[in-house]
Amino acid sequence: MSKATVIGLGKSGVAAARLLKREGWEVELSDGNTSKTLLEQQQELAAEQITVKLGQSLELNGANLPQLIVVSPGVPWDIPVLVEARQLGIETIGEMELAWRNLQSLPWVGITGTNGKTTTTALIAAIFQAAELNAPACGNIGYAACEVALSQRGQGTGDRGQRDRERGEVTPIQNPSCAGSAPKVRPKIQNHIDWVIAEVSSYQIESSSSLAPRIGVWTTFTPDHLSRHQTLENYYNIKAKLLRQSELQVFNGDDAYLSQLGLSAWPDAYWTSVKGKDFLISEKGFYIEDGWVVEKLTATSTPEPIVKVSSLRMVGEHNQQNLLMAVATARLAGINRDAIARAVREFPGVAHRLEHICTWEGIDFINDSKATNYDAAEVGLASVNSPAILIAGGEAKAGDDTAWLAQIQTKAAAVLLIGSAAPAFAKRLREVGYHTYHIVETMERAVPKSAELAKQYQAPVVLLSPACASFDQYPNFEVRGDRFRHLCLAWAGGWKPARAELPELENSSQESIVQSR
Repeated sequence: MSKATVIGLGKSGVAAARLLKREGWEVELSDGNTSKTLLEQQQELAAEQITVKLGQSLELNGANLPQLIVVSPGVPWDIPVLVEARQLGIETIGEMELAWRNLQSLPWVGITGTNGKTTTTALIAAIFQAAELNAPACGNIGYAACEVALSQRGQGTGDRGQRDRERGEVTPIQNPSCAGSAPKVRPKIQNHIDWVIAEVSSYQIESSSSLAPRIGVWTTFTPDHLSRHQTLENYYNIKAKLLRQSELQVFNGDDAYLSQLGLSAWPDAYWTSVKGKDFLISEKGFYIEDGWVVEKLTATSTPEPIVKVSSLRMVGEHNQQNLLMAVATARLAGINRDAIARAVREFPGVAHRLEHICTWEGIDFINDSKATNYDAAEVGLASVNSPAILIAGGEAKAGDDTAWLAQIQTKAAAVLLIGSAAPAFAKRLREVGYHTYHIVETMERAVPKSAELAKQYQAPVVLLSPACASFDQYPNFEVRGDRFRHLCLAWAGGWKPARAELPELENSSQESIVQSR
């Protein structure tokens, strides 16, 4: 029996291991971490004859080497053991590539980009589903891609979903039909899938050599993940690989970087623009005119209105860009206007991306935890009413913070800083002459302080838009956003903290907050 090793015991890794087991491989799954949850997963997988090794990294020694290594998205592609594996001739692929090999007979939509890809993916899936197509969202949103592959023979995911319901277990997922709502019982993926709608990160593209969607979508491009990809050129080439391998291509023509490349790099693409027909890079594409999304499929075709922009509940020009790309994808897939209009009208948005949590005494609390870099956080702040109380910080990323800082100076009455980036952010704010900030360190301190400051400055909005990764304090941005949601709802429901003064920090009114009722 051929041996396969899966690295990473997350959702993607577990799905990959189960898919390989079903295909007849001897499967070993390894993860360098240990926890009660992982130990429980280890026992469950052992019952399925999948070996799980916790607290240790993969080592390639001895005669019993695997023939295949499958890597979860969060595992860097160039760690020494993977470099060694490739040198030894061991096939090394990502979880997305494994799913593609099982599902390539189906048409895919592959959505990538620095920002905007989650909302665009969710909206595309919602439109396809409104057209009565079975089109699950997967990858960085919804299911792991290999879960979708498992569902195709009525095994694996669906059966486990039934067991979850019987045990009363729930799994928070990004389901376009209920985005932004509380976690629900994980639904079963139906058989006979029509389309696969995949949000594909640079990590997943990097490890997927043959992934070739029917339609490829590129939402935005700005510096991100450079600690992993090293240079902007490397990052661009990874993203571009997915689009080059796509049969049809949709580009955000309002993105500064992509629009500069234009037709010279992407002559056959369908371009979009919120600014109107005159700003369309190509003679074909999708644009906004007189409040409508307008379609022009060829250089000689007559422009046709498809859906009213006002049908979309989500605010901000960036969401109009997302709408254009979603509509373009749907039309290229042959979906009619009625289904598009219905889906857009009913689309509630995406959790953790400008998600309205609650209103307390006239103040809106908005969760933008998915804004994990400066560009996304700038867009988030630009999209809300001013003045706003901003909560920012976490694990800082490389990037240009100039536009973000300018937006803070324009829109933010005060900034509350959390996480390991707080001191560095405070320094940058001082350097640009902004002094209304408070280092509060934790979300538990930030929420009540934000409510207090919103009252003080008559600010209509409290916005969590961190401009940072979450890994210093949380497993991921979803958990960070969920914590913010919980604290906001508790505050609106009557919870108030007891306060005890801490030693004063420079330019900070930091306070210790002890929860009480």
